[in-house]
Amino acid sequence: MNGIQQPVHPKVRTDGEGWTMYFNISMFLYNQFVSSLHHPRLGLVSREVAVIAPNIPAIYEAHFGVPMAGAVVNCVNIRLNAPTVAFLLEHSSAEVVMVDQEFFSLAEDSLRIIADQKKGSFKKPLVIVIGDHTCDPSALQDALRTGAIEYEKFLETGDPEFAWKPPQDEWKSIALGYTSGTTSSPKGVVLHHRGAYLMSLSGALVWKMNDGAVYLWTLPMFHCNGWCYTWTLAAICGTSICLRQVTAKAIFSAIANQGVTHFCGAPVVLNTLINAPPADTILPLPRVVDVMTAGAAPPPSVLAAMSKLGFHVSHTYGLSETYGPSTVCAWKPEWDILPDDERARLQARQGIRYVGLEGLDVVDPKSMAPVPADGSTLGEIVMRGNAVMKGYLKNPKANAEAFENGWFHSGDLGVRHPDGYIEVKDRAKDIIISGGENISSLEVEKAVYLHPAVLEASVVARADEQWGESPCAFVTLKDGVDGSDEAAMAANVIKFCRERLPGYWVPKSVVFGPLPKTATGKIKKHELRAKAKELGPVRKSRM
Repeated sequence: MNGIQQPVHPKVRTDGEGWTMYFNISMFLYNQFVSSLHHPRLGLVSREVAVIAPNIPAIYEAHFGVPMAGAVVNCVNIRLNAPTVAFLLEHSSAEVVMVDQEFFSLAEDSLRIIADQKKGSFKKPLVIVIGDHTCDPSALQDALRTGAIEYEKFLETGDPEFAWKPPQDEWKSIALGYTSGTTSSPKGVVLHHRGAYLMSLSGALVWKMNDGAVYLWTLPMFHCNGWCYTWTLAAICGTSICLRQVTAKAIFSAIANQGVTHFCGAPVVLNTLINAPPADTILPLPRVVDVMTAGAAPPPSVLAAMSKLGFHVSHTYGLSETYGPSTVCAWKPEWDILPDDERARLQARQGIRYVGLEGLDVVDPKSMAPVPADGSTLGEIVMRGNAVMKGYLKNPKANAEAFENGWFHSGDLGVRHPDGYIEVKDRAKDIIISGGENISSLEVEKAVYLHPAVLEASVVARADEQWGESPCAFVTLKDGVDGSDEAAMAANVIKFCRERLPGYWVPKSVVFGPLPKTATGKIKKHELRAKAKELGPVRKSRM
């Protein structure tokens, strides 16, 4: 990637609040990193380097050093368990594992699982442990005793004068990332240099990021390579503030004390800020802070609440297979005079394609004909162009399905509005069919989220003796809400929805409790569907 500053040593500062300031991307350091990958124990440049780390400088550096060495960077989700990480490391044939000391036991357990499975044929990858003086030193000491190399010592083996060469072919792989795997084994998404280049620059253009932006890493860099903002920040000479653990208090503190101008996060992060206790907030904000959200459709109520706090939210949409966000709900000046609720409703749409994405459409999945721009005809959202992945690693069947008819099939159902903006209505498998009519679970969720007692909500289909299926809402209540009388609270939620939704869209049943989530914070709807099945069908009224 271009856009690296002139050779200077990086300035790193770790603060008591739990963040690390990281300025001035250093060519000196990257040359050290790159040449270090020609380590004698490797024999030749590694093909795949796995990184198991939270948002720390080393994982940022890996986004440059590893590709500059001609290898592929695979940032592993630190929230996964050892069997899943073992699957990823084995599936990707990782030859190097860089691991933060806090997660060394996770890496060690994962490698042990692979060794037990492969018996005598297992060749242990080179293990590099990243030390952090803010963490318990015993974990680092344990790692070194097993033969792991300390990260800074590893860099010292490199040559700062090493002359790296860019890829001769932009189609060469730059990164590997794995999908959430909520219903099956996760799929390895292979990304190429050209797509990463285009989307990192598109991200700056779409967000109108200026030189010197101060970016807070609330979004994990292991998630779609931080939506390509790892590379964007180098291109615009930005400052990265690395946050090991994301809390509302840490975010507000970084905004107040570190000059934060931008950060990204899923709606769950936005919800955390909105519902943070007063002791954890610093309001009013010292400046307008730009926030990009994606990962799940944000309820309009969340967008409206963020705006009232002083945040400027950009809503984007995309998938791991499209380098993260690839559409944006671009703001229209005429929206400025609309009521808050109406603006939030329009802003909750997924919008138009990124400048770096060649093709975006909503089509009939059978005929592949574009649906009319009427805001109501459902179709599948499809993409194509240089901002789409190379394919799934070692999975020809999934590739054939994903790229059928020359488009990448997202699996998301949506509509196109008369103004050309698209809107996701549901995942294909999440549509509820009640009495022969389609119900969007997302639309029902938007209504449930408006209830003042609701913190989180997810809606799935439940068998219904009369209608075949009906909406079943799973709800987490806000702290301090008295939910001891669940029957009364359920009736209240249903009454609330009945005032806002068509009759057949209203949930027939409400279940309270915490919602199961994937390692990236997405709600596991397949588990909720299983729970709804266990509840049995909604009984037909005998009245």
